[in-house]
Amino acid sequence: MPYVSGRNSYDDAAELMAAFGDNAGYEAAARADRSRDLGNHIRFCHWRQIERLIVLLTYDAPIGTIH
Repeated sequence: MPYVSGRNSYDDAAELMAAFGDNAGYEAAARADRSRDLGNHIRFCHWRQIERLIVLLTYDAPIGTIH
């Protein structure tokens, strides 16, 4: 399960999903790659987390432990 550091992570994922639809994960990966190329490891990790979060948000069924 990806770590969601705060509301900004969810907002970024939702924004990409609204703007790019099914290609939102690819856009998050591209942003991560750009950040890595610029040497910004913090933003690289952020966009990789967003990429994984987008995958989870596309599932219709619950994933993980349900309380």
